[in-house]
Amino acid sequence: MDLAGFLVQLLNGVQAGFLLFLVASGLTLVFGIIGVINLAHGAFYMIGAYLAFWLTGLTGSLLAAVVVGVAVLVVLGIAVERLAIGFLYNRDHLQQVLLTFGLILVLDDLQRLIWGSDFHSVPVPAVLSGAVALTQQQDYPVYRLFVSAVCIAVALGLFVLIQRTRVGMAIRAAASNREMAEALGIDVGRLFTLVFALGVALAGFAGMVAAPISAVYPGMGDRILILAFVIVVIGGIGSVKGAFAGAMLVGIADTFGRVLVPEVASMVMYGVMAVVLLWRPQGLFGRPA
Repeated sequence: MDLAGFLVQLLNGVQAGFLLFLVASGLTLVFGIIGVINLAHGAFYMIGAYLAFWLTGLTGSLLAAVVVGVAVLVVLGIAVERLAIGFLYNRDHLQQVLLTFGLILVLDDLQRLIWGSDFHSVPVPAVLSGAVALTQQQDYPVYRLFVSAVCIAVALGLFVLIQRTRVGMAIRAAASNREMAEALGIDVGRLFTLVFALGVALAGFAGMVAAPISAVYPGMGDRILILAFVIVVIGGIGSVKGAFAGAMLVGIADTFGRVLVPEVASMVMYGVMAVVLLWRPQGLFGRPA
């Protein structure tokens, strides 16, 4: 692999890491703060991609599709939390797994009922359809760079929300000690609804911005869910900073694994996870038990 090829694959790995961070950050918020193992998280990624396909066809604009789609996903997240997830807070993890697995089946059937089982594509906006010359022979798509920039902006916004706002302070307080937070007057129930809706919106938003890069098809969230759980374990449960570091590691390792060792590419990210856990069983930024 020459230098230009290495640079392209590195950019692909970083861009994949940013997208994975959007998914994993929502998962680690729900898992680390609410304490719910949400197996349906990948299904929300898929729903986001289908919303991008459907709404882009209706509006003719990916930007409009993303704005409307995020609003739809927030409403969907609130409804799911109120009607299903909210009953799991005091239940054991087995019941959480069973209910959220059932949600996967429900969302998959709804997707097939509304959009069918065909593969679809979402066009790249014309203004972002060009390429940047890396070398005389190698170009890189502008849209992929745009996606990376958007993901960086969302990551910074999420950091500011969690670390610099009163809402973030309440979220951290509820994650640390729910009973004490309630005693201080924090409406933990409403806060958990907000956190779950935020997690759904992050997963769906990742699906929407990724739709022009990859095909939109049934079950596309299954592999993303596995990658997101690997990232959460690597980074440390409940740590958004850890989710970012884990996403970068997995994105780059998975990308280079597909290029350098395609025969065992699917094992590379698990090898990374094993090495990290041997070194730090609680994950990169997790707290020791």
